[in-house]
Amino acid sequence: MAKPDNRDDNVQKLQEMTQNTLENYHEAENYLQAHEDEMNAEEAQQLREKNERRAASIEGFRNEIKDEARDQQQT
Repeated sequence: MAKPDNRDDNVQKLQEMTQNTLENYHEAENYLQAHEDEMNAEEAQQLREKNERRAASIEGFRNEIKDEARDQQQT
């Protein structure tokens, strides 16, 4: 038998994922500022691209948090 879909803690989980992704984003930015001149161009570009994906993920998480919070208020 399938488990029922328990969404009660989705907002909390999404907030934790957002926070973790933000921390990784800032760590990468700080690393680039401190060490970009020591990195080869390809590595630096890969790190910038990864941070672009992180920024998109953060935006997505925030939108999901809004949706989940709205859904929880309606039930």
